[in-house]
Amino acid sequence: MFNLSSFINTYVTKRPDSMFGPDIENNRKLLEKSIRGKAVLVIGGAGSIGSSFIRVILPFRPSQLVVVDTNENALTELTRSLRSSAALSSVVPDVYLPYPMDYSSTVFRRMFIHHKRANGSGGFDIVANFSAHKHVRTEKDIYSVEALLRNNVISAKAFLDLLESNPPETYFCVSTDKAANPVNIMGASKRIMEDLIFSYSNAFPVKTARFANVAFSNGSLPAGFLDRIKQRQPLSAPSDVKRYFVSPQESGQICMLSAMLGSNRNIFFPKLEEAQMTTFDRIAEDLLTSMGYEIDYCNSDAEAIEKASRWEDSKPYPVHFSASDTSGEKAFEEFYVEGEAVDMERFKSLGVITDKEIQDRNAVINLITTLAQAFESENCTKADIVKIISSYLPNFGHIETGKSLDGKM
Repeated sequence: MFNLSSFINTYVTKRPDSMFGPDIENNRKLLEKSIRGKAVLVIGGAGSIGSSFIRVILPFRPSQLVVVDTNENALTELTRSLRSSAALSSVVPDVYLPYPMDYSSTVFRRMFIHHKRANGSGGFDIVANFSAHKHVRTEKDIYSVEALLRNNVISAKAFLDLLESNPPETYFCVSTDKAANPVNIMGASKRIMEDLIFSYSNAFPVKTARFANVAFSNGSLPAGFLDRIKQRQPLSAPSDVKRYFVSPQESGQICMLSAMLGSNRNIFFPKLEEAQMTTFDRIAEDLLTSMGYEIDYCNSDAEAIEKASRWEDSKPYPVHFSASDTSGEKAFEEFYVEGEAVDMERFKSLGVITDKEIQDRNAVINLITTLAQAFESENCTKADIVKIISSYLPNFGHIETGKSLDGKM
């Protein structure tokens, strides 16, 4: 029987155990002190990373857990999974409130304002925000770009204003390795997000983490491989795009370590070597081989689709691998850039960017205002938005090819 966790450990991360396990054990007492009895708000908590974060903090016994997500079905499944888990069902707090709502909505604001911690004060002790548009394919046109920037930046600013009225002990917001020298609007939005949250760091402590692709996370290409095989459809993948990967469990762990052990304005990242990168076509090959399939390498999407339409279990599985030619794809990944001070000694498995300055809030707000005003214009284009962002991020080297991932299998 195929075991996904075992496959990830063997072929993707190539680690039998979590790389963050030793740092968790070395800091267990501090983690317990930081989480036990606390009121925790997790936004985007039904997604891959948010739900993993919930699973790794629950054993440290928070007293309240409020989970907000727009995906009602995924939120329901999260609750069922937690309640059915032998390891976690006993540590789900009495105050467990999963809410299907948008964190930028009026009803969310009302819930936040009226929520009380165990001591009767308003707000939450720990706030973790995983609500984000995370795919490069999100930037196909002006409408998708607006949706991305409203969620990742504009709505985030309104939420930070709300937090300022009831400051948490810590605020964590996940970033991405694509924020380092960004070449797509998604990565640039996360880089702006970092500046935005740091501009509020005098009001409450803020932390973030840049980390790699989460293996087989919801909506990822590897997760799509499983869906394609289930539906007897061909596999397609870029052959020249290298990526770092962490396991789903590791994604939650790095967020917990950053949120609870990081100092104000710290950015955590995993200590991964370039040799640990892998390509998506290699993952597809290993997946098919581990499932017992031979591979039929096709020369085009059309050939792979045609062969899959008459595929039988005894035949090699059709695939089409090709070089990437879509907008915003970076051939490699990096966690920090030249000029950022990095502490590589504090943790066994984590590096920490430590020198991030408090950003000028007015400058960030002016950018957000300019973006919001641009979106109100009927004539606004994706190129206009790239120009606005480039004026704020001089190192934004946007890659535009005129092709979107939505045009590929």
